Amino acid sequence: MVGSILTRTSGQPANSDGFVRGLSEAIGGPVGAHAVSPRRGARFWTSARIILALACIALSLNWVQKSPCRDGAWEHLNQYKYFCYTDVLALYYSEQLNAGAVPYRDHPVEYPVLTGAFMGAIGLPVHSYGVTHPDFNQGEAFYDVNALALGVLGVAAVGMLIAMRRRRPWDAVMFALAPALLVTATVNWDLLAVALTGGFLYAWSRRRPVLAGVLLGAAVAAKFYPLFLVGVLFCLALRSDRWRHFLATVAVGVATWLAVNLPVALAWPKGWQRFFELSDTRGIDWGTLWYVGAHLPRGDGRYGIPFFQRLGENVDQLNVMWITCFVLACAMILVLTAVAPRRPRLAQLAFLLIAAFLIFGKVWSQQYVLWLVPLAVLARPRWGAFLTWQAAEILYFVAFYGELMNASGKTVFPEGVFVLAASLRLVTLAVLCGFVVRDILRPERDVVRHTYADDPDGGEFDGAPDGWLAGLFRRPPADARTGALSSG
Repeated sequence: MVGSILTRTSGQPANSDGFVRGLSEAIGGPVGAHAVSPRRGARFWTSARIILALACIALSLNWVQKSPCRDGAWEHLNQYKYFCYTDVLALYYSEQLNAGAVPYRDHPVEYPVLTGAFMGAIGLPVHSYGVTHPDFNQGEAFYDVNALALGVLGVAAVGMLIAMRRRRPWDAVMFALAPALLVTATVNWDLLAVALTGGFLYAWSRRRPVLAGVLLGAAVAAKFYPLFLVGVLFCLALRSDRWRHFLATVAVGVATWLAVNLPVALAWPKGWQRFFELSDTRGIDWGTLWYVGAHLPRGDGRYGIPFFQRLGENVDQLNVMWITCFVLACAMILVLTAVAPRRPRLAQLAFLLIAAFLIFGKVWSQQYVLWLVPLAVLARPRWGAFLTWQAAEILYFVAFYGELMNASGKTVFPEGVFVLAASLRLVTLAVLCGFVVRDILRPERDVVRHTYADDPDGGEFDGAPDGWLAGLFRRPPADARTGALSSG
């Protein structure tokens, strides 16, 4: 009985998070150990339904926030003044969907195949209808249908977080009400990859490697970042010396990716290669570590550190530098996996790896934060550092639109303001990474392990004993060392 009460109350945010506990005092404090829960089926508004409803509200508010841009009448920089710019509407025209162009066949697309197919599956019917209805606003309809589809995917992603944390369902509120989700959900098509990645994590946690491989391959075919999760699985397989599910998932994932990509690559190779060519030739993007270095205020009206400015002028050197930094970060994560007193949880390593990719990457678009938020919720469901990071993301979001206006010829603020906002985003994310690393090195501070015995997302690794790798780094117990010294 006591165990069931502790399990029930530990899943409440106010019982496991000091920040939420303080806020809860305004309404009577945390749920007590003697609180009576309603019988199963006795109420409609369960925690899952409340959280899904909140996600629907947040995604609806995103549509409202973007609504000034829906008609496509972007005059006098209104898309920046109202913070409502969206690639979804802009690319309907730049990718020539408004002219009926089939992605990859008639026009090269700058995104992986599944995202291009998603664009075409909505854009081509909208165009066909617009041809026979001259007064029909094709761009507005294209955005609205995409917003609806992406909203469904966003709610599905929240649902998968709830399913992965049945004992801690309220953790998913952090994603459902994340400020970054509210303002970036429909900036681009990233929620497609986020939902597929969530499906992969859910399937893996339920020890279904074939389904996990299918969803992983589809996620990589939509956006490239889920590929790095293979590295996370490798680290955990190496630590636990369990390879069967890992190899099956990777094999099925590769087959799925090839099944999606090969038909397009063989039929229209130039259109298919566009994504890879653009990734290789892009220079320093706004808001990245490299941008901050190249535009850092130095006083007397001077900006930028020469080293970073030279990287901005040489894409090949920039590619070598950011890839080297990222590879070193990957090596550090592998070492962390080996030396941690307990095997790290999958979500912890996944968050660290994707965060490292963004921190050291040369491109960090505003909507990329959507990649991290679900992983942050799974890795460290604590509100304090999370909200600080989200506040920095919102500050960056606002500053970014000011920077776009600056670049369009209407000065809003000095360059240093945008550099400061980008720096705060980097610093708060790095601090959150530091907290995750601390939880790995001191697993007793990991609130998820207070509710679950090991790793609820670990799949085959959940509850598995350590393999030979951990033994290389494990120190003998103190009494064993003392005995050895005494006998000597």
